[in-house]
Amino acid sequence: MLGITTTAAARAELGVAQGAADELTQLIPLAPLTSALGESSYALPVAAQMSVYSHADQRLLLVEHLQGQLEQRVAREPMLLALDDLHWADPITLLALRSMTRDLASYPLVWMLARTTGSGDCPRLNCLFDLLERDGATRITLGPLDEAAVADVVTDVLGATPEPDVLALAGIVDGNAFLLVDLLEKFTREGVFQIADGRARMAASPPRTQAIMQERLEGLSARTRYLLQCAAILGRSFSVKDLAEMLGESTSALLPMLEEAMSAGIVEPAGGELSFRHDLLWQAVIGTIPDSVRRAMHHDAGTMLLKRGGSAVPAAAHLIHSAGRGDTSALLGLDRAAREVLRSSPQTAADLALRALELSDSADPDWFGRAATAVDALTVIGRLAEAADLARSALGRAPPRPAARLRCALAHILLLNGRPADAISETENLLAREDLPEDLRGIAEWTMFWGLTCLNDFRKGRRQAEAVLADREQHADAAVVGALLLLAQFAMVDGRIADSFTHLCEALRITDRGTAEAIQRPYTRLILSLYYRAMREFDAADVAIQAAEEEINDLGLTVLAAQPALFRSVLHLGTGRLDDAAAEAQAGSMTAEELGTHGFIRVGLSILAVIALRQGDIDAAVRHIERFQSIQAAPEMLYGSVWEKWVMAAVAEAQGDPGRAVDILDAIYTDEEKRRWALLTTPLTAAWMTRLALAAANRPYARAILDTAEYLARNNPDFPVFAVTFAHARGLFYQDAGALAAAADQPEPWARALVAEDLGVLLATASDPDSIAKAVDSLDEALDGYGRIGALWDVARVRARLRALGVRRRHWSQVERPAFGWDSLTDTERAVASLIIRGMTNRQIAQRMFLSPHTVSTHLRRMFSKLNIASRTELARIVAEMCPELIKGD
Repeated sequence: MLGITTTAAARAELGVAQGAADELTQLIPLAPLTSALGESSYALPVAAQMSVYSHADQRLLLVEHLQGQLEQRVAREPMLLALDDLHWADPITLLALRSMTRDLASYPLVWMLARTTGSGDCPRLNCLFDLLERDGATRITLGPLDEAAVADVVTDVLGATPEPDVLALAGIVDGNAFLLVDLLEKFTREGVFQIADGRARMAASPPRTQAIMQERLEGLSARTRYLLQCAAILGRSFSVKDLAEMLGESTSALLPMLEEAMSAGIVEPAGGELSFRHDLLWQAVIGTIPDSVRRAMHHDAGTMLLKRGGSAVPAAAHLIHSAGRGDTSALLGLDRAAREVLRSSPQTAADLALRALELSDSADPDWFGRAATAVDALTVIGRLAEAADLARSALGRAPPRPAARLRCALAHILLLNGRPADAISETENLLAREDLPEDLRGIAEWTMFWGLTCLNDFRKGRRQAEAVLADREQHADAAVVGALLLLAQFAMVDGRIADSFTHLCEALRITDRGTAEAIQRPYTRLILSLYYRAMREFDAADVAIQAAEEEINDLGLTVLAAQPALFRSVLHLGTGRLDDAAAEAQAGSMTAEELGTHGFIRVGLSILAVIALRQGDIDAAVRHIERFQSIQAAPEMLYGSVWEKWVMAAVAEAQGDPGRAVDILDAIYTDEEKRRWALLTTPLTAAWMTRLALAAANRPYARAILDTAEYLARNNPDFPVFAVTFAHARGLFYQDAGALAAAADQPEPWARALVAEDLGVLLATASDPDSIAKAVDSLDEALDGYGRIGALWDVARVRARLRALGVRRRHWSQVERPAFGWDSLTDTERAVASLIIRGMTNRQIAQRMFLSPHTVSTHLRRMFSKLNIASRTELARIVAEMCPELIKGD
C-alpha cells in the first residue's frame, strides 16, 4: 500500500518523502523522520553528568527544528510523507508525529503511518494512533487475506482460475499477501503448477511450510548467505560500507554476492543504502544465525562503530543486544550513548543507562556515573519514584562530592513529586555540611526556598530568606534569587504589592546576568506576569510571558513548556477574549499531555471550565472539572489550587447551589492569607465572593471578604484596582448604589459588566420610575458588556432580569456571533487568516502575533471547523470573497 501510494503521489507531482524505523535505529532520536526528509540530526552538546537540576531536556527544540524544515517544504508544494514500521520508532519520533500532524494540519500534507501489530504492547504508539484517529485520521487495519482475496491474488499472478488444491496454499502462508505472491512466483519457476484451459492446479507437492523461506536462502551460494547474515545484523537497511568493513572486504569484492542477493529478490536498493525487501526475509536471515553467534556478531558490529568515532548511539543499538556482565568496553559505549541522547531523548537515555546498570558488577567504579545518568533521565521523563529510589541506592556507594550532588538531585525529585517537606529535609541535611561546595549550596538553598513556598511556610522561609539577603556575598546567586522569590510571594500574600514587585525585579536583574540556575529565569518572569495580571497591567503581563516563553525554548526547559500558553490563557480571560483564552488553554494542555507534565493539564482544563461556564455550557464545565480532578496535582504549579476551587464554586453557584459553593471556598473565607491570595491572583473578585456569601445567608463570610478588600485598598494606594474592587464589594454588602457607581471603572470587561448588573439589580428594588429607568439603563450596559465578550451565560441572566422589569431585548445583537461561517470568526482568527493569505507559515504568524505555533494551529483548526474547509487555499478563497480588505492590510 505504501509503495502504490507513493508512486501515485509522485505521478500526481506531489513531493514524496519516505522513511522507516527498524530495530537497530530505534535508539537514534527522530531517525525515521530525518531519513525521510533528508535532514541531518540536529546536534546537541553531550549532557554533563548529574545535570538533573538544569532540566536540560531539549526534546521540543529538536522537534521544532525538524517541524520548521517540513513546514517550509509543504508551504512550497503539496507533499506525501510515508513512514513504515513505526512499531520500532523512538519515543521522540512519536512525540514529533503528534505535534507535526496537529500543527501542520492546515497545509497540503498527507501522512501515511504504518505499523505492525501483535509483536508486543506499544502503549505510546497505541496512544498516538488513537489520538490521530480521534482527530479525524482514517485507520486501516490489514488482516489476513480471506478466501476471495486469495483467489483474486492467485488469479492475477497465475493468469488462471485456481483449483481448490492451489487455494489451499493460503493456509501455508496464513493469508500473508507478500508470502503468497512470493510463494506463487517461486512455485511457478519450479513447475509446481499445471495450467490448462484457464485453470490452475497442483502438478507436484509443495515443500513443507517451515521450509519455504529457508529454501529461498539455501538456493544462494555460501558466501552470499554469509554476506546476508552479516547484513541482517546491521539492520533491515544497511550501508554497503559498513558491511564491507564488517566482512573485512573491499566494496568491489562484495559486488558479485550483492548482485546474487538482489537477483534472488532478497535485497533491493533503498536510497543510498540496501534494504531487505520485506521484514519476513530479514527475519528469515536472522533466524539462520544461532543466538550465541548473533550476540557475538552484534558485539563485533558495535565495536566496529565505536572505533570509527562519532556518535555512540548506532553502536549502542548493537551493544544493548550483546553486552554481557562486566563487559567494560561495551558498558562504556552504552554510557557514552546514554549521555549523548540525554538532552534529546531522555526515555532512550534512561533505557540505556538502566541496561548498563543491570550489566555492571557491584565493584565497577563506573557504576555511580551510570546511576547518575539514569537518575537524571528518569527525572526528566517523569518517572520520579524510580528516580528517587535509584538516587537513594546510589547514595550508599557514592564518593563524598558526587554524593552531595546526588542528594541535591534527590531533593529536587522529591519537590517535583509533590513532597516538599521531604525535599526540605534533604536540603537541610545537605546544608549542615561544612564542606558542601558553593555551587551545590546555592542549588540546595534554592530548593529549600522553593519547597517552603510550596508549603506556604512563609514564617520560616522569611527568616532564612532575609538571612541570605543580609549576607548575600556569602551565597550563590541561585540562593539569592530563591530568597527574593519567596519574599516576593510573602509580600504579595501579606498585601504589600510594591514590596513584592521590588523583590521580583531584583531577582530578574540577577537571573538576567546568567549566573543563577536556568529554571529561575523563566520562573521569575512567569511569577512577574502573574502579579502584573493581578494588578490588571495586561500589557506588562503579556511582555513578561513572551520573554519567559523565549527563555524556555532557548534553554530547553521542557518541564515549563506548557506554562506560557496557560498564563496567556488566563490573561486573555481577564481581557474578555474568551475564544483566544480557549485556544491558548487547549494548546497548553496538549503540550503538557505530549510531554507528560500532567499537573499543567489540570490548569488548562480548569480554564476551559471557566470559559465553558461563561459561554453557558455548564455540562462542558462539569466535564472539564471531572477530568482535572482525576489528574494528580503538581506542586510546581504557580496558581493551581485556589483557581481550581474557584472554578468548582462558580459551577456550583451556576447550578443553583450557593451553599455548596461557599463550602468549597470555606478555607479561603476563613483564612486571611488565603483570602488575600485569592483576591489577588484569580478572577475570584471580592464582589463575587461577597455576593456568594450573602446569597448563602452567611454574612460573616461576606464581612471577612469585605475587610480583606479594604485592607488591600488601604495598604496599596499606588494600585487603584484595589480601591475599585473594594468599592464593588462594599456596594454589595451595604446595598450602596453610590459605591457601586464608583466601582464602574473596572479594568476587566467582565468585571465592568458585573458592576453594571449589580447596580441595575439594586436600582430595580426601588419603586420610583426614575430608579427603574436607571436600572434598565444599567442592565442594558451589563447586557452589552457581557455580549461583547461572548459571556452568554451572563447575557441570559441579565436578559431575564430585564424581562422581570417588563423590558424585552431581542436575542440576537450585533455583538453576538453565529456558530459557523465567516461572521463566526473572532478578531484573532481573522488576523491569522490575513497573515495566511499573505503566504506566512504558522511559525512566522506566531512570531508576528506573539503566540506559540501550537496556538496558531489551534486557531486554524477552529477556523476550518467554523468554515467547513480543510485547506489554506480554501481559506484564501473565502477571505478574498468575504473580506478582501484583509488582503491589503499590513
